[in-house]
Amino acid sequence: MQVTHISRFFLIAFGCSCLSLAQAQTSNRFCPDFLSVQGAPEPAHRGEFTFSPYTHHWNHSTEHKPVVLVAIDEQLPGDRLCGVSFFSNSFGQPSAYVYLGLQYNHLMGMPELFAKVTGGLMYGYVAPYEGKVPLNYKGFNPAIIPSLGYKLTQHDSVQVKFLGSAGLMFSYGRQF
Repeated sequence: MQVTHISRFFLIAFGCSCLSLAQAQTSNRFCPDFLSVQGAPEPAHRGEFTFSPYTHHWNHSTEHKPVVLVAIDEQLPGDRLCGVSFFSNSFGQPSAYVYLGLQYNHLMGMPELFAKVTGGLMYGYVAPYEGKVPLNYKGFNPAIIPSLGYKLTQHDSVQVKFLGSAGLMFSYGRQF
């Protein structure tokens, strides 16, 4: 039986959920313990929920569909994080991104300004769009996504994610 890209998407989501639950039973965190910096102070917030309603593409195409993303990540000691995002890609295909990352706070002496860089594994660009992302193998590809953010309040921020030669993603983050 051939597994469709939608079936793979749900298998990835289920796998991420199982890994998170298994990790939660051995620790009070969902992220692996080795990501935390030993001796670093605990983060001010447990995690962040992110929502992106809009992505600007550098090159317009009639094939492009609206990109909507939801993500959740966990903040760790040492300004580290890990998370997962679910989104419809530029061609309307269900997609997921599992990532690890670093956050850089107080950029240029401004407490509100921060940057993040995440790296991980993305799934979702399948036929006929598998050539739209580099190093794609059967819908899976590595990804590195830098972003720049501005804290509006203690819990709320706006962010711009840089999607290489594809475009910019605009999002809202809510820390909890």
